[in-house]
Amino acid sequence: MLNLTPCAVALLIFLSFPAFAERLTLHDAEQMALSRHPQLEEARWRKEADATVPAQLRASTLPQVHGSVTGALAEDDSTRILAGVPNNPSVYNRLGAGIGATQLLSDFGRTRHLVQSARLSAEASAEAERTARAEVLVRVDRAYFASLAAQAVLRVARETVRERQLVVDQTSALARNKLKSELDVTFARVNLDEARLIENNAVNDARSATVTLSNALGLQEAREFELVEEPMPADLPPQWDSVAAAAQANRPELRQAKLAQQAAAETLSAERALNLPTVSGALFTGVAPFHIQALQNHWNAAAVNVDIPILNGGLFKARRLEADARLKEASQAERDTANNIARDVRLAYLDAVSAFERLRVTASLLQQAQQSLKLAQARYDLGLGNIIELSQAQLNLTRAQISQAGARFDYQALRVQLEYEMGVR
Repeated sequence: MLNLTPCAVALLIFLSFPAFAERLTLHDAEQMALSRHPQLEEARWRKEADATVPAQLRASTLPQVHGSVTGALAEDDSTRILAGVPNNPSVYNRLGAGIGATQLLSDFGRTRHLVQSARLSAEASAEAERTARAEVLVRVDRAYFASLAAQAVLRVARETVRERQLVVDQTSALARNKLKSELDVTFARVNLDEARLIENNAVNDARSATVTLSNALGLQEAREFELVEEPMPADLPPQWDSVAAAAQANRPELRQAKLAQQAAAETLSAERALNLPTVSGALFTGVAPFHIQALQNHWNAAAVNVDIPILNGGLFKARRLEADARLKEASQAERDTANNIARDVRLAYLDAVSAFERLRVTASLLQQAQQSLKLAQARYDLGLGNIIELSQAQLNLTRAQISQAGARFDYQALRVQLEYEMGVR
């Protein structure tokens, strides 16, 4: 057996208590998640990357300027390249430097369609970021209220254990004085053990809710928080049509799907322009400080080039067919998104209505259970009732308290879900 000094005992007692929990409001939780959640950061960087694509494509329509420095040393002035290419250019001893500029004059709208498609895709990425933001917020809010509900149930469970422990103590004292039977003591202890099982489950649920909330906040490790309860939300919208209209007008997923469809249409237009010529111009100038006598010490040149596609093994046709299929895919995806939004918002509205009605029912149930326990306790104390009646009344009260504890926070969580489905988060 260990012999511990008073200081060591005090230290062990201190370390056995958890650290003070951080106070957290719903607003603070939302801001914490928005500032650090990896899902939102991923969407932000994807949006930033997609926003650069239009400039990349537009660059091909702007002047292209490049400089060159070339030196060559030939065996003699009659050196020729005689293999590897269809011509035989001469190679002379020389050193030259120059600047060349090229400009795309026309590709009959292909680049313009590609730039527009990229711009629409970038706008779709911005809507995806809004979707990620809404998803992060609704996950935080639901986890926040779920944690509040778990803590409320845990408080009920612990209070139930204390009350049933009191009944065990009282019944045991009466049994020792031959005023109650050992059967009553046994039933009281069974009720106490049942309450302890409820408490054990409630403790695990509360810890699980803490882990879920920490994850929703973007934290890698679970942290304990002292959560602040939120006021009840305003009444539900009375008209279903207004809820459905808000969802169709505000959900970023639907705007993202529409933008993706428009981007696919622009890509198809660009692919159709592949068979058209490409016209470009070029200017060159430079000097040659060292060269053979047959060459000049500077040069200037200009050219216009028309590139006409003739045969490419069916590549352009395959690209057009792919772009057409992508457009049809995007169109059906937009329809599917609209249908899913209509379904989800209707289900969320029905769940919120049901949860609001459950608030009233659980309040009435709790009131009746409290009254029933008072009557059962009075009958038992007067010897008119038995321990079975009292145990059933205690069980009914515990169930009613747990239902009431969770009903409020369930309703708040479902209201948050409804706002998310309506696109107003």
